[in-house]
Amino acid sequence: IMKTCINYLSKTLSGTIMKSSITQIERRFGLTSSTVGFIDGSFEMGNLLVIAFVSYFGAKLHRPKVIAVGCFTMAVGSFLTAMPHFFMGYYKYETASHTASSANLTSSINPCSLHQDVNETLQVSRSDCEKEQTSYMWIYILLGNMLRGIGETPITPLGISYLDDFAKEENVPVYVACLHTIGMLGPMFGFLLGSLCARLYVDIGFVDLGNITITPQDSRWVGAWWLGFLIGGVISFLAAIPFCFLPKSLKKPKEANNDQTSYGLLENIGSTGKKHIAAKPKPRKWSVILKDFYTSLKKVLSNRMYFTFLCCSLLQFNSFIGFLTYKPKYMEQQYGQSTSKSNFLIGLTSLPPVGIGIFLGGLLMKKYKMGIIGATKFAFSMSFVAYTLTLLHFFVGCENHVVAGMTVSYQGKPIPYHENAVFSECNSDCKCSSHVWDPVCGDNGVTYVSACLAGCTASVGQGKNTVFHNCSCIEASSSWTGNNSATLGQCPKSEDCSRKFIYYTVIQVLSGFCYALGGTPAYLIMFRCVQPELKSLAVGLHTLIMRMLAGIPAPVYFGALIDKTCLKWGSTNCGHQGACRLYDSNAYRYVYLGLSAVLRGPSYLIAALFYILIKKQFQNKDCRPIENGGREDGPMNKEDNCKIKEHLPGSSDAENESCI
Repeated sequence: IMKTCINYLSKTLSGTIMKSSITQIERRFGLTSSTVGFIDGSFEMGNLLVIAFVSYFGAKLHRPKVIAVGCFTMAVGSFLTAMPHFFMGYYKYETASHTASSANLTSSINPCSLHQDVNETLQVSRSDCEKEQTSYMWIYILLGNMLRGIGETPITPLGISYLDDFAKEENVPVYVACLHTIGMLGPMFGFLLGSLCARLYVDIGFVDLGNITITPQDSRWVGAWWLGFLIGGVISFLAAIPFCFLPKSLKKPKEANNDQTSYGLLENIGSTGKKHIAAKPKPRKWSVILKDFYTSLKKVLSNRMYFTFLCCSLLQFNSFIGFLTYKPKYMEQQYGQSTSKSNFLIGLTSLPPVGIGIFLGGLLMKKYKMGIIGATKFAFSMSFVAYTLTLLHFFVGCENHVVAGMTVSYQGKPIPYHENAVFSECNSDCKCSSHVWDPVCGDNGVTYVSACLAGCTASVGQGKNTVFHNCSCIEASSSWTGNNSATLGQCPKSEDCSRKFIYYTVIQVLSGFCYALGGTPAYLIMFRCVQPELKSLAVGLHTLIMRMLAGIPAPVYFGALIDKTCLKWGSTNCGHQGACRLYDSNAYRYVYLGLSAVLRGPSYLIAALFYILIKKQFQNKDCRPIENGGREDGPMNKEDNCKIKEHLPGSSDAENESCI
């Protein structure tokens, strides 16, 4: 159990490092949210290539060694993901003051005069533009992530089935709960590691940090995203080593010898009536193996209970994956948090309650000896309570950043969505570029796209400490009578927004705990809906469908809709579009939370249908919850139960053969 837990920890750690680095990769390579969502989905593509065959054929091979090979593959994928950093040049963030910094001017600089010849300022050599094309090196990140997905494939289906086959059945819910709980430490450490890496500048150790004029709160900041992948690769490599020495099979506990586990059924042909499964099968032709695979697949998919559960899970996973992928970004854009702080808070406040909830769910299932009906009722009730709590997020959002020409006019009045007007009478004397994003915060609390567009004519200081003076647009602000100076960076969000962020965090903790409480019972429902010898295939198929129809598309279409709310796109030295610098906070909130809620809502109607099917199938059919995790004591009860169910009208063959 400990080796499996360590393995599971390394798997979840690697996956979370990618989630925590999404924003950094987006900015470093100048990508849109939909493109970076596609990169994130490449992990699922890797899974998709091999998951079904690993789940079915892997159970017939040396499972621990297959898991070890998977871990080594994950390590290689992590190292490949980090490689582009070492082959690209230094990160050149978008700024309006490159000319000044290159001249090493410490005296007063006139931001207006820097832009007297905008075209010459934006011109760069052809060689620099060719270097910029190395941004296509994000393809290596995609390939590395895909390789990591291939390596992760055997860990869940083979690891859990290996545990389930050689453990006392009464302890299986607790073991699965332990596995998922310790596995939750992976995301927690992953987000904390992502927080640390995001605080470090991307080229740390290679550039003078004193010349960097941006801070981690800036939308142009890129942290050391590559460092997390190197650490994750090393951990995956180390986690693989113990599995190389595990035996193919373990001795079953005496108390479980008479139980109808999947392993016992594989050895006992008579108990299932399926003669194609034997304890020591002789070598068979591929045509026979594929025919058996097709038969098993048909049997699983024709089970109405399993299929309904699959549809419900699909909607839930689409909502969950899209929500989790862009959660750090939402916290940054909605509440003005840095990437580092967002990752830190997710790791510290959101994940521990989820881990505790999963573990308690397993304990409650064992204590109250829940059968499949009780587990179904409990799992979906908890999930619905969590869903209701998440709807409160709509009421704790923050207003837009106050950006002159983007969200408000230069006089301070709100302007309609996407009606940008960055030029005004107050900056008409300066020939400013409208493409450059180098924001300054005026003393009046308004953010300006650049010092030039703020109409500033002088500056003092150097680097992050630069202060701009005599800003005509601040003076033109209708309700301002103070200083006409500005500092580098966007203005922070209001105190009211900080208070709402606390409410948001509390809602996240409560909803995450409630959802996780029903996690273990929901996971075990899958085992109980199908024939015991088809458990591995059922879990593998469930994972396959979730990867293919949720894991791959969800980050892409969530990202595409988020891109629609962008107010200001960044630009590269050669004039190409970069990553988004400023979003409409209100539109972002309604798109991000609304899409998640719309996807998850209908799943509870399907859950109600699933509960009706389960109740009709198992209630009053002598399927009482017993100590062994909700299964029957012996084969006699099981056979009697199957005979009763054969006479149920409208039951498919697969359902008639499936018993708890």
